[in-house]
Amino acid sequence: MTPGAAWRVADRFAPFGATIFAEMTRLAIEHDAINLGQGFPDFDGPSFIGGAAREAIEAGPNQYVRTGGHPKLAEAIATFWNQQTGESIDPLGEVTINSGATEALAAAMLGLVNPGDEVVLFEPFYDSYRACVAMAGATPRFVPLRPDATTGKFVFDEAELRAAFTDRTKLVLVNTPHNPTGKVFTRDELTLIGSLCEQHHCIALCDEVYERLTFDDALPHVRMATLPGMRERTLTISSLGKTYSYTGWKIGWAIGPEDLTAGIRAAHQFIVFSVPGALQLGAAAALTSPEGEQSVRDLVAQYAEGREFLCDALESIGLDVFRPDGTYFVMADFARTFGDRFEDDVAFCRHLTGEVKVAAIPPSAFYEHPEMGRHLVRFAFCKRPETLRAAADRLRSLRS
Repeated sequence: MTPGAAWRVADRFAPFGATIFAEMTRLAIEHDAINLGQGFPDFDGPSFIGGAAREAIEAGPNQYVRTGGHPKLAEAIATFWNQQTGESIDPLGEVTINSGATEALAAAMLGLVNPGDEVVLFEPFYDSYRACVAMAGATPRFVPLRPDATTGKFVFDEAELRAAFTDRTKLVLVNTPHNPTGKVFTRDELTLIGSLCEQHHCIALCDEVYERLTFDDALPHVRMATLPGMRERTLTISSLGKTYSYTGWKIGWAIGPEDLTAGIRAAHQFIVFSVPGALQLGAAAALTSPEGEQSVRDLVAQYAEGREFLCDALESIGLDVFRPDGTYFVMADFARTFGDRFEDDVAFCRHLTGEVKVAAIPPSAFYEHPEMGRHLVRFAFCKRPETLRAAADRLRSLRS
């Protein structure tokens, strides 16, 4: 390298740049905008969870815990899994505690996928997925999710899904409930995906961090690992952050049979080795306390109201809204009312942030084929009611 020349980002990361969440949050701060972009609550979760972590810090010891996770949290996760599925798992052999679901996903890719393997991704996708595939040296294959003209639900085409699987497919990444669309995959859809996994002898990596944030009793969250023939080939990822509003703690976990667990731990031990023990004990309190159960019910009720309020507000200003069945995000299409004013979603979101003072996310960042998201916008409703009311008031200025 020429002396004095700038060093370059490694080629594997060069296409991605800074994450869209960091960029839009920076703009929100710069313009004093209400941040409905990045998906974190503007309130903290139940205080007893933080209290349990404080007690653990004071009691000590505050040293490394086992790389697979603190036994108390692993046991709490195994108990929760049994309560949810009726199936027993080995807490020490089949549960791994990670530094958030994002690290769990990266470790799974690095530990289970070889260079040259293929990974099936549904697009739009959470932005780290594409980077994880690149880190593993794998080849992504994409299956679009498109809104159905009749129902407004995001769906995939079965023929496109089947065509994405080949004899080189190693893994399919399924996110349900789905960020950014709010889609909850149906049992039939997951059964089809599972049958292709069995046919092509590949792994299902399931990001289920929004597992308890669903709003339609007729469309419940279905765990891929519980479907026939899928337990032995499914690695399920979840976390504390979304369900209990402790996103900054970055406590996530992976559940799967020991051969898949060995893969994720092979990478995890060299990425972070272990996760703060006191925070793990706070997470264990969340999963085992009756207060934790009630807090989840209260949160879902709050988000259900927030969803309806924000969707109604967006429709009132002329956006075509795709009402989510899960997560705390809503996608909308601005083309019908504002398409002549804004070239694409990036221009629309920059105007929202800078002029309207409400930050949102341009979803083209979640597509391999960004033209598919150029008229869409994603808002987060994981905010206090007064925050959503203030945002709605500002958004009305778009019609003036």
